Amino acid sequence: MTTLTDALLDPILAADPAGPRITWYDDAAGARIELSAVTLANWAAKTANMIRDEFGLLPGGRVAVLLPAHWQTAAVLLGAWWAGADVVLDADPDAELALATADRLDDVADVAEVAALSLDAFGMPVPNLPVGVTDYATHVRMHGDQFRSSGDAGAALDGRSSAEILSAARESASSSGIGSGDRVLSGREWSTADDLISGLLAVLAAGASLVQVSNPDADATERRVATEKITVRLD
Repeated sequence: MTTLTDALLDPILAADPAGPRITWYDDAAGARIELSAVTLANWAAKTANMIRDEFGLLPGGRVAVLLPAHWQTAAVLLGAWWAGADVVLDADPDAELALATADRLDDVADVAEVAALSLDAFGMPVPNLPVGVTDYATHVRMHGDQFRSSGDAGAALDGRSSAEILSAARESASSSGIGSGDRVLSGREWSTADDLISGLLAVLAAGASLVQVSNPDADATERRVATEKITVRLD
């Protein structure tokens, strides 16, 4: 079976591998990072290799992702789906692996394996991690940036299949007026499955590119619409 990541990435890698796919801003920190489809795929591959080889998850394993809307979160999600995981967006104690920010480690204390993300723009590790918690930034670099999927086990997001999620993403893109080549500005969070579908997966499924803003500064919005050549805004 084709994974959700294969279904999302293959068309955009074929159509425009070098163009911007995710541009992330943090207005509070003054940060901006831009990833092409190739770079996003490389990060996803590293994550998938880490999930499979370091944590030993097989297709069908459940992965809890407790992360904000961020370019690294996109890489984590795509990597988890490439590895055939069923992603949940809460602290499910039955998950085999959790990927979370340091401030949410208590939430995933009952999960068997935990990797913590600093989300630092320069890849700095999380300081003073508890024993047994893996630092994502340190470990993901050791894994290869190519990945060959062996398919998923039917579930991709909260028990819903890859086909169901892809269909929902395409419907969301259509209803939001997102098409191939659009530049989509969004400050939405990805804390629920529906939020994730409308705020990230719809953009990728349509072949568009996302400008995601954390801690948005209203005074910068109109300027950003012009400089980033925004064609669709998700309010």
